[in-house]
Amino acid sequence: MSGDVFEQFAEDYDRWFEEHRAEYHAEIARIRRLFPRPDSRALEVGVGSGRFAAPLGVPLGIEPSCALGRMAWRRGIEVIRGRAESIPIRDGSCSSALMVTVICFLDDPVLAFREIHRILVPGGSLVLAFLEREGEVARKYLHEREKHRFLSRARFYSSDEVRQLLGRTGFRVVEVDSRAGFSVIAARKGR
Repeated sequence: MSGDVFEQFAEDYDRWFEEHRAEYHAEIARIRRLFPRPDSRALEVGVGSGRFAAPLGVPLGIEPSCALGRMAWRRGIEVIRGRAESIPIRDGSCSSALMVTVICFLDDPVLAFREIHRILVPGGSLVLAFLEREGEVARKYLHEREKHRFLSRARFYSSDEVRQLLGRTGFRVVEVDSRAGFSVIAARKGR
């Protein structure tokens, strides 16, 4: 996935969270419920502008977009430039990982999940939040001019498909919160 749209329209991307505060805060609340209390080894893959990492207390982020990474850094997140499919972090060095609306932009979700599995400690947690393919949220956002700019390049998955991908890459799903087409899945790395 080319990051050009995120470089060119980073301010527009970030402004959405201010313009849709209720939806944004509802998403944070659902993620917070499933995401373990972050420690200094917690990571958000695809940290974007830091809109989730910062309020959730995740100190480190991986981000391919320089423009979004700078915003996350201003929100207090240490940002490493990189992609989910090739995370520049040592094996077994992260306690937990978070991915919010990232899977739809990945070139290879299986490779990304394998990378996350590699960097997590045994029993480490992965929490994914994403727009489901047939969900009302994805359909709504595809018609919003500001969101469509980003989501027109997205590949959406069903909750079942994501659970299967997680299983194929060594994760065990422990909880699913799927409402209105926005899913949050908590999984653990197998030993």
